[in-house]
Amino acid sequence: MKIIKLQSENFKRLVAVEITPAGNMVEITGKNGHGKTSVLDSIWVALAGLEGAPRQPIRKGELESRIVLTLGAEKPELVVTRTFRPGKNSDITSKLTVESAEGARFPSPQAMLDKLLGSMSFDPLAFDRMSPKQQFDTLRVLVPDVDFNALDREHKADYDRRTAINRTARDARAAAAQILIDPVLADGQVIDESALTVRLEDAGRHNVDIGTRKANRARMQAEANEWKTGAVRDREHAAQLRADADQLDRDASTILAKAADMERRIDAAGPLADPIDTGALVVEINAARQRNAQVLDHRRRRANKRELLESALKAEQQAEEIAEAIDLREANKRKAIANANLPVSDITFGDGEILLGGVPWNQASDAERLCASMAMAMAMNPALRIVRVRDGSLLDDDSMKLVAEMAEKNDSQVWIERVDSSGRVGVVLENGRVK
Repeated sequence: MKIIKLQSENFKRLVAVEITPAGNMVEITGKNGHGKTSVLDSIWVALAGLEGAPRQPIRKGELESRIVLTLGAEKPELVVTRTFRPGKNSDITSKLTVESAEGARFPSPQAMLDKLLGSMSFDPLAFDRMSPKQQFDTLRVLVPDVDFNALDREHKADYDRRTAINRTARDARAAAAQILIDPVLADGQVIDESALTVRLEDAGRHNVDIGTRKANRARMQAEANEWKTGAVRDREHAAQLRADADQLDRDASTILAKAADMERRIDAAGPLADPIDTGALVVEINAARQRNAQVLDHRRRRANKRELLESALKAEQQAEEIAEAIDLREANKRKAIANANLPVSDITFGDGEILLGGVPWNQASDAERLCASMAMAMAMNPALRIVRVRDGSLLDDDSMKLVAEMAEKNDSQVWIERVDSSGRVGVVLENGRVK
């Protein structure tokens, strides 16, 4: 369906306008500020309602705005009537009726229009001036099988997670690199300190025993010497004490025998063993403790380094898995995009931008971009074959001819706004009325 008749009263700058278009090109011309844009907006607002309406749809000083669209192919099929009135608290209320050509009213008029509406808000020239991201977002609706927002969220979550995992891997490897290990110490044998301690205790008892025995021998020698001295002294007195000489002699012989026995026992005992140097053992134990501490420390450091490297490897593997998941989603997205029924075969989705003929949109020629934009606008409105074009003054004669040819070829009705002061082109607006 197309617009067979447009009637608009008191909408924005319009006073009262009635347009019955002829042909596929409907040029709305006139000077700036006389209501050209209001005509194009009234088409959209009549169908979309308050969602597409400006904040003040009613012309200043009026109490009601009314738009009537008669839609059909060759003859009237639907009549859409939209009115706007002031509500409470400066709000605007909207009333909508949709009738058949026979006068029957549809019970859910807006729902019915929504099914017909398509993407009439798509302005080909405005699309051409959008940023690459805005163009990309606008055409997302053409690929219903791809939830771009969900993909973006999943990508961001995975990118953030991969960044954190890679940071963990880098930190683990950096920490591992700071751990210096002496392989000789790390693989060295731990010295048995307990055995050395036992040896130290045995040496102490051995040395104490030697000291005791040495002291006993010295005491016994001193006692023997004392006995010998006493015997000699007794013999010297023997002459004087003859009466006791025999007894003293026997006593001396006995004492001498005891002294000789003690000396034999001393001689039989053999030489004393040399004392053990306990200081050297203490030094050896301290050295063993120091080495053992070094060995155990390097073993702990090697184990810690191994754990850090294993942690880094695990994190790197997780990062690779995330990258593979991202690549898989991207592949599925590209496949869905490739399978999408895009209105222009040369249009594809790049990385956050639209490609035309395999190159970024803004690198294509003006004619290529215009053809593609018009083709999309026409294809995105299959039920209502209506395309609105603002700023048509930006188009030169060749471009206007191209738009007209496309409108004819695709059987679409193009409402285009152009600044013209001659008053001889298209439907001329002046002070909110058709001149």
